[in-house]
Formats: sequence, C-alpha cells, structure tokens
Amino acid sequence: MGMSFTLYGAAGSGSVPVEAAMTLIGLDYRVIEAVTWEDETERDKVAAVNPMRQIPALVLPGGETLTESAAILIWLADSYPQARLGPSIDDPRRAQFLRWMSFIPAAIYSMFWVRDVPSRLVGDDATAQAELKRRTLERIADCWRIMDSQITPGRFLLGDDLSVLDLYVAVASRWTPRRARFTAEAPRMAKVVRRVDALPALQAFWAERFPFEDEP
Repeated sequence: MGMSFTLYGAAGSGSVPVEAAMTLIGLDYRVIEAVTWEDETERDKVAAVNPMRQIPALVLPGGETLTESAAILIWLADSYPQARLGPSIDDPRRAQFLRWMSFIPAAIYSMFWVRDVPSRLVGDDATAQAELKRRTLERIADCWRIMDSQITPGRFLLGDDLSVLDLYVAVASRWTPRRARFTAEAPRMAKVVRRVDALPALQAFWAERFPFEDEP
C-alpha cells in the first residue's frame, strides 16, 4: 500500500495477532524481533519506542508509535474497515467487541508479566515463585471459563465475521495453560479458534510465526 510499518515483536508472542491482522489487511511491515521475556538485552531493543520495554510496539509510517496489543488491533480494524476485521462504532456488536478486547489484556495477558519473571513480585524464594505460577495459571484458566460462559459465538466469536478478537484469542489460547486446558474451560470458543487456525489465508503465516507442532 506504499506505506511501511515497523513492528517490535517476537514469534509466539502478543505481536502475532497484530502480525496476522496486518497480513490479512495486506500491509507492508517489518518485524524487529525482541524476545523481551528472555533478558534485559532483548527488552532494551524496544526501549527507544516503548519505555515499558514490552512488545508489541507498532511504529506507523508517519513515525507515531502505538503500544498495547488490544489498542493496536482495534486501531487496525478501525483504520482499514475494508478488511472487515472489527465491527464499526455503530454496529450492535461493537460494545461486546470492546468488552472482550479489553478483557483479554486486563484479565489474562497481564498474568504473563508476573509469570515470565516471578521474582519481580516474590523475590528469589523458589517455593513462592512456584505457588505464584500455579495461582496465575488457575486465574488464566478461570478467566477463559468466564469469557466462554458470557459469549455466544457463531462461526466466529462475534457472529459470522472474522475479527481481530478471533485472532487475539487464537493466539492467547495457546499460551499457558495451553490449548488442552483452554478447550476444557472454553469449549465454545475452542471451536472458533480451531477455525481460525485453519484459515487458508494464514497457513503460511502460522507456520512461520507460531507453528502448530508445539501443541500438546
């Protein structure tokens, strides 16, 4: 489209649904790989565009930076309505779209900041770290259960149209406690994410950025 975006991200991370959306829209973008959960060097790669040193961070063609996966996904859906990746502001589905697009980062994604480096909250006590990781795993599973009980999917989560919410859940559901537990807790949404996994337009993309052979 004549404009290039720069995305700071990593394979298998929260940048993947953003990359998937940009792929479906047909945008020209490049990814600067920054595996920020590994060490300070990786986090420093992002510092120039995001003081939080977290991914994803999207630099727009004009130089403006967007952070936060949900915000980026909503912005993409709104900015490229021809791709039909999100309900418009006057669509009856808009309220639930915003609800669940906010729920995922607030209730689920936020748990991974804790899990990735548990010493941030409980120091070097190995027993406390293990208990924190156990409790956050159960919290994530419970949040998926709650979401599944409150949503009525069609072919996709908001009805018959694919949206960035589907991409978001399809990726986040593969993180801890992984798809087997996700399916047990959220059977209705599990049917949808398997449909997203199988989208022909994303088969090459998934193989490169989040291959399925690592599934349990």
